[in-house]
Amino acid sequence: QVQLVESGGGLVQPGGSLRLSCTASGIIFSFYAMGWYRQAPGKQRELVADIRAGGNTNYVDSVKGRFTISRDNRKNTVYLQMNSLKPEDTAVYYCKAERERLVRRPDDFCWGQGTQVTVSS
Repeated sequence: QVQLVESGGGLVQPGGSLRLSCTASGIIFSFYAMGWYRQAPGKQRELVADIRAGGNTNYVDSVKGRFTISRDNRKNTVYLQMNSLKPEDTAVYYCKAERERLVRRPDDFCWGQGTQVTVSS
């Protein structure tokens, strides 16, 4: 059984900060790349940030300099620190785990249930 559980979403004012957490179970966490995606109403789900098993990170241009993704393998948890939040950051944020292999398999992906982030004054 693989399970990803997100937490930390909520309502925050523009310019504020929020930290999302995603805790995984049922996987060897250190073997997985982890990512944060978001989906706003009426829009496609987009990659916000990801972090490879080895620690390399990647961000969508719109959050560079404001968001930081990190992981704690001892806690089986990936974080998304969000600073200088803007109303356009409002979305449901989803955690994704991907097993890193030379050849990926269809069941090497797992999604969390999502957590709502609302940025509004």
